[in-house]
Amino acid sequence: VQIVESGGGLVQPGGSLRLSCAASGFPFRNYFMRWYRQAPGKERELVAQISPGGAGTNYGDSVKGRFTISRDNAKNTVYLQMNSLKPEDTAVYYCKATGLDYWGKGTLVTVSS
Repeated sequence: VQIVESGGGLVQPGGSLRLSCAASGFPFRNYFMRWYRQAPGKERELVAQISPGGAGTNYGDSVKGRFTISRDNAKNTVYLQMNSLKPEDTAVYYCKATGLDYWGKGTLVTVSS
């Protein structure tokens, strides 16, 4: 199993970023996928989840209305579109397949002016 997150960077408050997560080594289209984040000194937090077919999504209260999770099963990739970013969104973002204990290295998002 391999999980590779990308797309992080430095962005100003109010800006946008799109994260990508490329997965391999398991039947991607059969799994719920999740985005988590971990800010310095804080516990890892569930940000969003998407069903195997992509029709069902759930979000943490802190990102509802600003973030959108999506997936492309043909590319074994899950995305996180992040809009109206706030300094408190600063964290390392990870994606994970539910039920599989494999984590990528994450991608750092820094929201600062």
